[in-house]
Amino acid sequence: MTDFFNKLGDWIINVSDMICGYPEFLLLIGGGLFLFFFSGFVSIRRLPNAIHALRSHQAQASGKDTGQISSIQALLSAIAATVGMGNIAGVAIALTIGGPGVIFWMWVSAILGMATKFFEASLSIMYKGRDSNGEVQGGMMYIITEGLGRKWRWLAVAFSCFGLVGTLCFMQANQLVEAVTTVFTTPAGIENTAMLRLGMGVVIVLIVGSVILGGIGRIAKWTTRMVPMMVIMYLILVVVVISLNLDRIPSVVKSVFEGAFSMEAGFGAFALVALTGARRAAYVNEAGIGTTSMMHGASTNPEPIREGLIAMVAPLIDSGFVCTLTAIPILIAQSYVGVGDVKGLYISLNAFESLLPMGQYLLMVIVFFFAFSTMFSYSYYGQKCTSFLFGAKNAKYYNYYYLATLLLAAVISLHTLVSIMDIAFALMALCTMITIIKLSPRVKEQMKEYFK
Repeated sequence: MTDFFNKLGDWIINVSDMICGYPEFLLLIGGGLFLFFFSGFVSIRRLPNAIHALRSHQAQASGKDTGQISSIQALLSAIAATVGMGNIAGVAIALTIGGPGVIFWMWVSAILGMATKFFEASLSIMYKGRDSNGEVQGGMMYIITEGLGRKWRWLAVAFSCFGLVGTLCFMQANQLVEAVTTVFTTPAGIENTAMLRLGMGVVIVLIVGSVILGGIGRIAKWTTRMVPMMVIMYLILVVVVISLNLDRIPSVVKSVFEGAFSMEAGFGAFALVALTGARRAAYVNEAGIGTTSMMHGASTNPEPIREGLIAMVAPLIDSGFVCTLTAIPILIAQSYVGVGDVKGLYISLNAFESLLPMGQYLLMVIVFFFAFSTMFSYSYYGQKCTSFLFGAKNAKYYNYYYLATLLLAAVISLHTLVSIMDIAFALMALCTMITIIKLSPRVKEQMKEYFK
């Protein structure tokens, strides 16, 4: 029986590696490229409009007639979900694989992700539905049923089923526990036992539960406070690193652009660098996965294009700004060079430890914020999927299932479980990109009216 489960686990991991590799990359980046050109370069040409929409008083407004939260709350909650371990550990892994040049291609991927999120959020306002309680709801499942029609309901059901698995936070809970044991308990001589991890898991569950059991209002309230604070804290930390190493910054910038276009090792090496950077950014910003539609679908904003403009700021912040903040100290410290099979979080911690007194402890504070902000927001996505599948009155039960998985993640090894989540995430992306591309002409028509 043990051999059977081992073989099953290996098979799941192999399937995940196959699906979540180039097929998912081509789906998200290829689709983003199409939407970028189809929209008339919206993420570049309309960025000033996005900033203006973000600063308008309408973005702050919140009511109950067409949604539950304001556009700003939706944006910050979506950023809270995407700005997480991937921005710290994922960037380090990408640098290890592809070198400094991957950062440039992350920027390119962010621009494409902005176009995808523009369409996704616009559609979330254009096509809303009502749950079994009669309350207005948005999200990819409603975009499918209201936009594509009832004959496509099977796709909405498939998306929601995949979402119940893909939006779990096994990785965040597990890596948070790993980080605490690495930085604090192990150096203090405390043995890393199952009971210790269980205790930390209970603390995580209590913190997350105190927020998510209050519903989307409380989640939005906390993420609205946390996101600006954690990004500013991270910015200050990196600015200090830069100020102490100003002489190295020109060489860091040079290495990024040289690495991005270097053909010295042949076209294959160039392609690896470009694909690694773009793929990692696509995973970080979640453009085209469908999560954005669920968060922005809760917005009270009645104007689809304005919501799309606000939403497209998110990839600029997470894949562009925050990923760059992570890359700079790692490139200065060269902590990614010759590390072999090392987890990305450790590379980041080592970089800050070598560059700042108490650097790894300061970064751990940021890691806490990043991990918990993701765990807060992701619970809402699973709750939306549960509501669509089983009715609004049963959606509350998802939170208890979600909290139980966080406790489980703190204790056990996750390789196979994370692979299952990755597969579900990729299938969510397939459902989402099919829908966005089919409905993109309708968004284009709204764009013409809005910008007229």
